[in-house]
Amino acid sequence: MKKIMALVLAAMMLLGCCSFAMAEDVPESYPEIIEGLDFGGATVHIYDWYSTGERAAEPNPNQELQYAYWDWLEETYNVKFDENTLGTWDGMVSEVQNMVTNHDDSQLCIVGISGGFIGPVLANGLFMPWTYGLEYFNQATEDFMTVNGVCYGVCGGKYLEPRQCVFFNKQVLEDANIDWNELYDAQADGTWTWDKMEEYMDKVQVDKDNDGVLDVYALTGNGDDGTIGLVVSNNGDFFAFNEEGKLEYTADKDPNTLEALTRRAEWNKYYRPNENWDDYQRFWSEGNVAFFIGQSYEGFNGNSTVNGIERWGCVAMPKGPAAEEYSSAVDNNIFGIPAIYDEETSLKLQQIYTLYRMNPEADEDSWADAFYALTDDRAVDETYAYLREHGTILKFNYLGDRNTVLGNYDGNGIIWRLGEGTAAEVCESARPGMEARCADFNGDTVAEAPAAE
Repeated sequence: MKKIMALVLAAMMLLGCCSFAMAEDVPESYPEIIEGLDFGGATVHIYDWYSTGERAAEPNPNQELQYAYWDWLEETYNVKFDENTLGTWDGMVSEVQNMVTNHDDSQLCIVGISGGFIGPVLANGLFMPWTYGLEYFNQATEDFMTVNGVCYGVCGGKYLEPRQCVFFNKQVLEDANIDWNELYDAQADGTWTWDKMEEYMDKVQVDKDNDGVLDVYALTGNGDDGTIGLVVSNNGDFFAFNEEGKLEYTADKDPNTLEALTRRAEWNKYYRPNENWDDYQRFWSEGNVAFFIGQSYEGFNGNSTVNGIERWGCVAMPKGPAAEEYSSAVDNNIFGIPAIYDEETSLKLQQIYTLYRMNPEADEDSWADAFYALTDDRAVDETYAYLREHGTILKFNYLGDRNTVLGNYDGNGIIWRLGEGTAAEVCESARPGMEARCADFNGDTVAEAPAAE
């Protein structure tokens, strides 16, 4: 009996030493432990439309650090994580709606929704207020998800995914006796403006054989990206919240937006004419266009349009007269807490999600590793790095995707109708349809009276 007790005591001492060693081995960079946060072994589901729930079979160094940190979180807070697919890209709102309608709180969930579908979530109160860890997530998403002073969701990480930017063909610029480093220098000293870009576009356009047709064009890209990029780069927007906290259509009254839309119409003279909307992808690879206003992934993903040429660089959208800094129209995925829990449970989910999105031991610059093989260092270090921290989410996203809201599906659009009149006239003619969309979002739609019998 004494021998058995001695073995038990020895085992207990060994376990105690191991626990102490584990505590000693916790990296100093790990966040301070939140006292009292304990999930009792429950699983927290982080749902989206693209995750698999599987860890990489051969993780890279940063992934190994991430997995070690997640393991520490699971042990420290007595929790299990399941980051997995719940529904389709365009079906996540319905999934949350079903949870809320049925008050299904049988699981602990944080749910991700693409920014273009977030309007119904806010309009119908499907997410609970989010109050914890807001300083960790990026400000643009917090601003977008704040209505009447209350934030209802955060993004999937600390940094933004840049969208609109200006790619340039180094060879075309050099052929026009332009040192492409001048673009980066102008960006660095704050002189990269609409007018400055026009100076370069005027220099590169040329009809080499005098046949009346340009052989080198200044600009290509999806024209909608050019429009949105100019609006954002001049501190413009198509909608705003009024003093009552209701969404209003403002494009026909906002001087910044009208100035941007007017300039976009003027820039038609620089765009290589399209026959089909996606002709720009072919034009760019032909190598006779200097600039391409597009979305960052079209170059930095490595297998997209911009890489159809050998030598390219990238700067931010130039600043408009009303802007003090460069910007990008971002479109982050939004994560929130379904409105089915009590406040204590909601806070616990916010806390663990904030902790989960960290990777405190990772190399903070590793995001750029793959980009250096695609383009020059200045595009990565000066442009992409800047745009990861500077951007805005335009408010049309409350009402739907860009094509549906700002296009011309219902005859009340804007961006596909530029040139049908002045910018002010086009925006004014779109007002009835835009006001109807806002009324739906605000819950102000008045039902039609029943027909008289």
